[in-house]
Amino acid sequence: MRGSDACCRRGFLGGMLAAGASAVGLGATGAKVPAAEKAGATSAPVSGPQPATLKELPRKVKVGLIGCGGRGPWLAHLFCQHGGYEIHAVADYFADRAQAAGEKFGVPASRRFAGLRAHERLLSSGVEAVVVVNVPRFHPEHIQAAVGAGCHVFAAKPVAIDVPGALRVLAAGKAATEKKQCVLVDYQMPTDPIIREVVKRVHEGGLGRLAHLDSLGISPPWAEPAVASLEDRLRSRWLTLIALSGDVITENSIHIINALLWLVGKRPVRAIGRCKVCRPHPRDDFREVYLVTYEFDDGVLWTHRCQSLRNQLDWALSLEAFGEQATAVLSYRGRSYLRGGPKHYGGGTVDSLYDQGAMRNIATFYENIVQGRCDNPTVAQAADDVLVAVLGREAAVRRCELSMDELLRENLALELDLSGLRA
Repeated sequence: MRGSDACCRRGFLGGMLAAGASAVGLGATGAKVPAAEKAGATSAPVSGPQPATLKELPRKVKVGLIGCGGRGPWLAHLFCQHGGYEIHAVADYFADRAQAAGEKFGVPASRRFAGLRAHERLLSSGVEAVVVVNVPRFHPEHIQAAVGAGCHVFAAKPVAIDVPGALRVLAAGKAATEKKQCVLVDYQMPTDPIIREVVKRVHEGGLGRLAHLDSLGISPPWAEPAVASLEDRLRSRWLTLIALSGDVITENSIHIINALLWLVGKRPVRAIGRCKVCRPHPRDDFREVYLVTYEFDDGVLWTHRCQSLRNQLDWALSLEAFGEQATAVLSYRGRSYLRGGPKHYGGGTVDSLYDQGAMRNIATFYENIVQGRCDNPTVAQAADDVLVAVLGREAAVRRCELSMDELLRENLALELDLSGLRA
């Protein structure tokens, strides 16, 4: 190992050590929750992705980066720090972003691809795995194409923004498992040892019978500057167009939706809600406020509220699960614990999860590849997360009760005219 590689490897492991060690062995929880299949859901993982345990790295995995703006290069840097990967190719709609990422990670000019079909050229460049971290609208297409090309996939959330996209990703995940390919969705909350322990104890009956749930998603305000074209929007303002981002409830709240469905073990069967546009002169169609009540097949109610307002409220993703004997709290940033009941756990403060969770997932993804672990449990859960977010979004927009069965039968896509974009 070269000196610089060794240094980066030590830094990566050092950042994971304290939290990662205590997470090992939490895979089998003996969960006392109803099977997801009984609720018509896809099979949700009981306790998230398995923690990484490898101490030696047998080989380098050639990775292609699909999405070179914002989080993409940041993630690629963490892949390099891990020590088991090399960035082999990069792709982005914008040539300047692909060039900048290529320069940063030492990718030859011949493997820097730009345009709407850039991912196809990247998939033919000799990559073994890809990181899909583009505008959410394109995630289903990129995930499916990568699986079709025989590549392993590390995917950002949300994996889709509508029902057809979620089902497309679910099918790709099943195909990947059949073809012995690995797909991992980069949710950070299921990697945290404190959160894992709380969920483990809930699955062991620590709440008693579940009564109801509350969850919260607070996002910073989404800027809405004027744009002259769809290209400008793709570069700087895709969040505020629902056909690109899926809206606040899908793009930001998906983290806490994921954690809640993991804890409960199934998805809700219906929802009712309201949403509101609060800004006085909206340019785009996103809604700053959602209030949604979901119902599970056993009558348990879950209320979710989310907002993106310029009102000085701190960013937050959290949930409370109220049982007959105890209360569980999970937080992306802050205290997580199980208070009372037979499985009381004082928990602790979840900190630095944005980077630590990504690092754990990158390590797990590497182990899945080199050890041939291709059950891909995060894919079905990620598809369910999208379906639940879309159910809440549609119920709120329509201002009516909407069932999951109705949503799936409608199978409505968010349409967007992409004509005029460079291939």
